[in-house]
Amino acid sequence: MASPLKGEVMRLYKTLLYLGREYPQGAAYFRERLKAAFVKNRDETDPDKIRQLVARGDFVIKELEALYFLRKYRAMKKRYYDPEE
Repeated sequence: MASPLKGEVMRLYKTLLYLGREYPQGAAYFRERLKAAFVKNRDETDPDKIRQLVARGDFVIKELEALYFLRKYRAMKKRYYDPEE
């Protein structure tokens, strides 16, 4: 793996690992799935394919953030919504 791409992959892994702490099915489940995904693609040497995989990982980051914001919104709505109105 090329040097600049290695940094991108490491950043992606660390970010996903951090976001996985609040995953609904548990941090251990998320960590196992994350590790399996990275191990599956660890022998990839084509820079274009690596960039494509990193882009897919960035998409997953955005999806996780949206999931967490939606969960927080639903909790706030449930807590402060007046059902009598």
